[in-house]
Amino acid sequence: MMATNGRDSRGPKGDVSVLSNGNCEESAAVNGAAPEAGRLSNGAEERPQRFAFSAEPSMEDIRRMQAEFTDERAWNKFHQPRNLLLAMVGEVGEVAELFQWRGEVAEGLPDWSESEREQLAHELSDVLIYLVELAEKCRVDLPQAVLRKMALNRLKYPASKVHGSAKKYTEYKD
Repeated sequence: MMATNGRDSRGPKGDVSVLSNGNCEESAAVNGAAPEAGRLSNGAEERPQRFAFSAEPSMEDIRRMQAEFTDERAWNKFHQPRNLLLAMVGEVGEVAELFQWRGEVAEGLPDWSESEREQLAHELSDVLIYLVELAEKCRVDLPQAVLRKMALNRLKYPASKVHGSAKKYTEYKD
């Protein structure tokens, strides 16, 4: 089973999904595996539900936990922006190593063992921890930066122009 934050409010199947209408609904997915689409009783095609993160810990909680961890060990002298960036890149390499030689991997990682999923959870957590600490050291408010960046992305990639295409925004004509 993947690591949790100890305050897991998910259902017995291990996943809470956010539906297109914004409501949360428990799915049959385990460890983030995407459920299969099926047929509803009226014969319509059922769309697989989306994976959703747990509400806690927040980005600020993660920042605070890592700051306390670093302070308790007197590691701030080692945790400067360049060092954090290089450490994060190393951790991204460890994530890449888990995917190396596998070919395409299905969403939800249905062919992965629990041990492989747990290792991925550890490595992705390392990447996130370093990213959050790097943002802290550089004084970047990540949640607000994400909001600004998503607004820019919506302008660069209007759904009406890019729907179903992987072209870069510079390749689209007005």
